[in-house]
Amino acid sequence: MGRKSKFSPEVRERAVRMVLENAGEYPSQWAAVQAIAVKLGCSAELLRRWVRQAQTDAGKRAGVTTIERTRLAELERENKELRRANEILRKASAFLAQAELDRRPR
Repeated sequence: MGRKSKFSPEVRERAVRMVLENAGEYPSQWAAVQAIAVKLGCSAELLRRWVRQAQTDAGKRAGVTTIERTRLAELERENKELRRANEILRKASAFLAQAELDRRPR
């Protein structure tokens, strides 16, 4: 997928938990996200995405879960590899068929 995050999964979980637990102390969830992001040293948008993904993974929000996203990426990679293998076999078959036609009869 993308590049390696500088935040560990433990930091992400803690940040999401902080937002969800302290959301009542702020006028909105976005205000909580902004305040906590400053404390953690990450952007508010990044923390908002973490919170949304955690809610999706927990089934509280519609969308593709992390597990589904990972599985989909694996399947797409496998599909790409199989298409490439099929193309190689198709070309080899055409080459061998042409070679058979070009061979002189005995």
